[in-house]
Amino acid sequence: MRIPFVDLKAQYSLIRTEVEEAIQKVLESGQYVMGDNVAEFEHEAADYLQAAEAVSVGNGSDALYLSLKAFDIGPGDEVITTPFSFVATGDSILRTGAVPVFVDIDPDSFNLDPQQIEERITNRTKAILPVHLYGQCALMDKITEIANKHSLIVIEDACQAFGSGFSGQKAGTWGHAGCFSFFPTKNLGAFGDGGMITCSNRDLAKKIRLLREHGSESRYHHTMLGINSRLDEIQAAVLRIKLRYIDAWNRKRREIAAQYSSLLQGLPLVLPQTKPAADHIYHLFTVRTSDSRERTELITFLGQNGIQVSVHYPKPIYLQPSYQQLGYKQGLCPVAEQLSQQVLCLPLYPEMAGKAVLHVARSVIAFYKGGGDS
Repeated sequence: MRIPFVDLKAQYSLIRTEVEEAIQKVLESGQYVMGDNVAEFEHEAADYLQAAEAVSVGNGSDALYLSLKAFDIGPGDEVITTPFSFVATGDSILRTGAVPVFVDIDPDSFNLDPQQIEERITNRTKAILPVHLYGQCALMDKITEIANKHSLIVIEDACQAFGSGFSGQKAGTWGHAGCFSFFPTKNLGAFGDGGMITCSNRDLAKKIRLLREHGSESRYHHTMLGINSRLDEIQAAVLRIKLRYIDAWNRKRREIAAQYSSLLQGLPLVLPQTKPAADHIYHLFTVRTSDSRERTELITFLGQNGIQVSVHYPKPIYLQPSYQQLGYKQGLCPVAEQLSQQVLCLPLYPEMAGKAVLHVARSVIAFYKGGGDS
């Protein structure tokens, strides 16, 4: 049995008729950028998230960058964030000219550890940028409390967490701004790139709308330096359809995660843990091996059994070659460094059949019980 890490074709087959009809309407309309579908998707997404404002952009990386720029964060400023994320989290800070200040993570949730934030705050700190990794919200009550105490901006990287929540409040609505990615493999994914920023301030939303379109208030009249970061009509049309299914798809992800957790109990693996008050949507189902050697051997064994897996992420952001100019050294965030040698993501997507889940679990069990075909 061959089991892919994700199966976008399986999802497409379930909504093919709706999607093709919607795309055809866009093609026939002749309006391919900033049309009715974009406006409607922004409204529908804001309503779903219970956000006052939602502004679509070209991708999740731009959502992060434009949020930071909207608060005038730039050279001389510092932004506290996690080292354990996709590199775009740190890149967005560097793009503004500010400096990312990395704080270690909680080993259970893989998210920013609030207890370590205050010791990294300086007179140059402008914002905190927590990431809701793998679909589980960071401890936003504690993070916002710290931010309020020190008069800091909070920008949520919710790129892996559309539909997730904490204490009954959706990811992306806790901070001053929330950032989403609609990369195809996300829980809510487009047929290409896409992103969104949520906020509660109308003036901030207006500024972001200017920034996403070259700072233009009207045709050929530019009041600020912006970029080109617009969601196109086809992607918006696709996302409007998928938004109707997101709750059902996230429920299915939780069901599969529960199956995995039940089947893999008792193995020398650390299984995902959900924090109290967190609504985990399992963008990724991430286990921890004892070390990198065991992980490599498990990856090889699962591959021999037709199972595709992935490592998110193999090193902290600050140890990437592109960050060496910042002078950060190994040992800065020991928990993140340790987990980067241990984490392994198993296949999980809403369309995944029960027999596929069982095959993955049995293969993992077989590995720990001495190898051989599962």
